[in-house]
Amino acid sequence: MAKASPRDLFITALAPMVWGSTYLVTTQFLPADRPLLAATVRALPAGIVLMLVTRTWPRGTWWFKAAALGALNIGLFFFLLFFTAYQLPGGLAALVGSIQPLFVLLLGVPLLGERIRMTHVVACAVGAAGVGLLVLRSDATLTVIGVLAGIAGALSMAAGIVLTKRWGRPDGVGLLGFTGMQLAMGGVLLVPVTLLIEGLPGSVSASNLGGFAYLSVIGALVAYAVWFRGIQRLPTMVVSFLGFLSPLVATVLGFVFLGEALSVWQLVGAVLVLGSVFLVQRARADGQQGSTSTTKPSPVRRASSTTP
Repeated sequence: MAKASPRDLFITALAPMVWGSTYLVTTQFLPADRPLLAATVRALPAGIVLMLVTRTWPRGTWWFKAAALGALNIGLFFFLLFFTAYQLPGGLAALVGSIQPLFVLLLGVPLLGERIRMTHVVACAVGAAGVGLLVLRSDATLTVIGVLAGIAGALSMAAGIVLTKRWGRPDGVGLLGFTGMQLAMGGVLLVPVTLLIEGLPGSVSASNLGGFAYLSVIGALVAYAVWFRGIQRLPTMVVSFLGFLSPLVATVLGFVFLGEALSVWQLVGAVLVLGSVFLVQRARADGQQGSTSTTKPSPVRRASSTTP
């Protein structure tokens, strides 16, 4: 795999940063208490449009793979995410979900043949502590089912990241078509859950439509295309830790647009979140440098004809 550039890192980071705006858009523009409807509208229309425009359909074993990735990355993850948000007050949902990089670390060993470095373990702890300082409130209480749902959601997204890395894309399928398959599959899984639990709203305003459009086009179509591109170009651990940027952006937007208080401890948490991403990127760079310095070039080197 070619060495990923800082440009790849920045582009991929845009996805969790966009997702960090979801809370603001949901609370200010969408119908109240309709998180599953928001998740469905965010995934299904964008997925159908991408599949129709790119004329991409799953074939052979990719019917199963697309359904699995759509469930893990989109449908099941969204459901568990919003269920956790209902069960846990304050920012505990984000705090529980911050164990996702640990799952990526553990799953990457058997499925991708990756090694666990001490730097990764330290970065997991630093990132989780940072998210905790960003979102945890002193009056927060725990529910067992909420914690279990949050852990399951983190495991779902982690498994989706690792399997996306392992399986790659179907032959002849572009990035947009691949993104569309997953969004559509995930959206289809969300439809019956949404209708059963929430139903449809009695009326929809112009601001509601604007919010839904933002979530579907920017929050799903664009953001997930960027995210899956990053999974292909960057190590799984680097991609996973970029997810810490989402609660960071949500906190900043709440401070700027909603007048929410930003304490000194939250600023410390922001520094820790960014520090965890830096640690993983630094460990990756050191690992690449070490492998390069310990590998001796052969006297005659021919251009490889194998595909990446």
